[in-house]
Amino acid sequence: MRRKRIAIVGGGIGGLTAALLLSQRDVEVTIFEKSDRLGGRIAFEEQDGIAIDQGPTIVLLPEMLHSIMEEGGISRDRLPLIECDPLYRIHYADGRVMTKHRGTEPQAEEIERLFPGSGAGFRRFMDDMRPLFARGQASFLERDFPNASTFFSRSNLALMRSLRAYRNLSSAAGIYFRNQQLREAYSLQSLYIGGIPEKTPGLYTMLPYAEHAFGVWMLKGGYAALPRIIGEELQHRGVDIRLGSSVNHIEVRNGVCLGIQTDGEKMPFDAVLYNGDFPLIHDLLTDSQPALKPQRRPYQPSSGCVLIYAGTNRRWSDRLAHQFFLPEDLNASLRQTFGERKLPSQPSVYVFNPVALDPEAAPQGQSALYFLIPVTDEQGIAWEQDTGELVERVLSMVEERGWEGLRSSITWKKVRTPADAKRSGLYGGGSFGIAPIIRQSGAYRPQPRPFPSIRRLYAAGASVHPGGGVPIVMQGARMAAQQMLKELGL
Repeated sequence: MRRKRIAIVGGGIGGLTAALLLSQRDVEVTIFEKSDRLGGRIAFEEQDGIAIDQGPTIVLLPEMLHSIMEEGGISRDRLPLIECDPLYRIHYADGRVMTKHRGTEPQAEEIERLFPGSGAGFRRFMDDMRPLFARGQASFLERDFPNASTFFSRSNLALMRSLRAYRNLSSAAGIYFRNQQLREAYSLQSLYIGGIPEKTPGLYTMLPYAEHAFGVWMLKGGYAALPRIIGEELQHRGVDIRLGSSVNHIEVRNGVCLGIQTDGEKMPFDAVLYNGDFPLIHDLLTDSQPALKPQRRPYQPSSGCVLIYAGTNRRWSDRLAHQFFLPEDLNASLRQTFGERKLPSQPSVYVFNPVALDPEAAPQGQSALYFLIPVTDEQGIAWEQDTGELVERVLSMVEERGWEGLRSSITWKKVRTPADAKRSGLYGGGSFGIAPIIRQSGAYRPQPRPFPSIRRLYAAGASVHPGGGVPIVMQGARMAAQQMLKELGL
């Protein structure tokens, strides 16, 4: 019998994960990637012999990452993870600095030291979340929702009540932490997935819990080593990887996906997995019966980022790998930024300093640094005109709040804005796919089989259920691959 042929449109981490899992079966897999490299959002920014992650830096849920890679045939020793201990530091505008520790008791003691009387709230948070996380992972992260009734089952509704999905993340954190600064420390994690604390459902309290339960990690050599490792394995298996190859159409006829068209050439396939930013799939769909073509939904993009990459002639090994600098009122700053669609007057910033844990992340005596400033998506801001002043203000602020000599140590820097993100193919210039708001979560988010009316068409990526974050995207790709194999009779 003829081997089944599968096309993967896009070589981001979702497409690569699906290819890794599918290539273990007796199928032919072809990846079509429009750029000259694999990895999508996961890439390196390089200059003067220094390479630093361009996109994701923090590894959460390491066991999920390892288990999916092992299922795909890549052993743990090929993914050397470094645990961040302490997890990170939070620098508040009033000069207070909180160190986050993985262990419950060390963290409770740190909270009690800075916020007397608040340690008990943290212990209660961890006790409450421990059983809820395990249930939430099984109920929301490891299954899809082909229809609303499967999402709003009696057990899921009870779990959502327990996880306070009816509140926003900031409000849910307030149940345990009365102090504003502590609420910020246990709700800023929404920024990891392109949301803001006052708009992200309380369901995502799973994120700050996961930091303590499973640790914060980084991949030695950078997160961008991950697509290289997978790509080398796929090449070894004989997977056909076509870089610089744009897919112009996904052909659908009578509700069945039949293949793709690339560079004017029609190519038949038994199934297609789409790994671009999901809202853009509608630009590729064709059907001989227009009435069967799915309607385009008005998705809201995630937040964007102004990213600063820098090389320095100083070794910042005495600072932690991950640090957050918060304004006087994080929620007020984000309300201004997103409500008024303007650059923040009091920005928050995340700093990544990999040499703190990986001495080989930069040449001897040097450092590679990464600064992330949460901003809106691309629309409505004159990025080329206004970004420079924001960048200088942020670097000055970080320097004044503990990084003495930072600006004079910088030998080169590059800046990336939501306008750059949009030009590279990210929906609306958002850095994380579509926003993790209530109407774009669970059953309301595109599913691994996104259109019930179209067979043999699948999707994976940050905009697809279960959502953003590298291991979560990989989990979505695993669900898509499993459904594809089942539908193809494999």
